[in-house]
Amino acid sequence: MCLAIPGKVVEIDVEADMATVSVGNVKKAVSTALVEDVTIGDYLLIHVGYALNKISEEEAAATLKLFEEAGMTAEAL
Repeated sequence: MCLAIPGKVVEIDVEADMATVSVGNVKKAVSTALVEDVTIGDYLLIHVGYALNKISEEEAAATLKLFEEAGMTAEAL
């Protein structure tokens, strides 16, 4: 099973089409080539190093809560 997880954009490299996202205490570099107009503070649904789309802060929080309830921490993702 593959999971896409929400991450908050904390840094952007426009020239490289990359962003650094934060999921809990974990930071990951992801490609933003598939998503337009990414800004710091946006929440992105990420999968295997790619941002798939923007999501709301509320949707991100609800998804992360479900992962936590299932025993899946950000570090494990």
